[in-house]
Amino acid sequence: MLPERDREMRILRMRTCSSLVRMNWHFPFDEVPADEAAAVEREAAAWGPLAETARELVDLCVTSDVDAEEVRAAQADVEAAVARLRKIRRGQTLGQEHLTGGRRRPWGNPVIGLRNPIAPPLEVHSDPSGRAESSFHLGPAFEGPPGLVHGGVVSLVLDQVLGHAVGAAGRPGMTGTLTIVYRRGTPLGDLRTVAWVDREDGIKTWARAEMIGAEGVTAEAEGVFILPRALRERDFLTDSGAS
Repeated sequence: MLPERDREMRILRMRTCSSLVRMNWHFPFDEVPADEAAAVEREAAAWGPLAETARELVDLCVTSDVDAEEVRAAQADVEAAVARLRKIRRGQTLGQEHLTGGRRRPWGNPVIGLRNPIAPPLEVHSDPSGRAESSFHLGPAFEGPPGLVHGGVVSLVLDQVLGHAVGAAGRPGMTGTLTIVYRRGTPLGDLRTVAWVDREDGIKTWARAEMIGAEGVTAEAEGVFILPRALRERDFLTDSGAS
């Protein structure tokens, strides 16, 4: 479980900047009018802290050692909260509903999603050179082998950051293939990942990434990303200046 000060700082960062998180690449239609941007900020301020509290709840489900009476009392509280939130449901996922509005679109993402409690969430920093990186924390809720991050979670994170790298380079794509080499177990706790574009050819982009723990690289990845058909039909590579 994160120390209280770390938890408070993460919530503060959510309130001030996470609503500005976009998908892996930028399109002109990601821009929104000022009034809608203000609405996005208000939604982020409401839903971000709720999701962070839910993350802590998930963590406590596997770390708390209170007695059975406390567990039952907590369950009743959670069920009451679920009943409140169940009153109105979306007809579509956040990604579907905001397909052409980039700021809310990734809020349901399981790696970077502001509103998704299973997301750590990562804050990914990228630049047009085709490089992306993130420092983050994976706690006991992500455990596979004792004390280590589940291999599927390692793959999930690497895939996401690879996508940020190719998108930042102006080469947005869907994952065609993803190859992971696990060098050693990835320890729970503070981690870092870096990704970079390796080469490109037409609609394909190759990128590489590393997962890094306290003792060095724990896993390496290579992904091949394919430009979506809808963007091919719009001559995206020509319009964006990509080769």
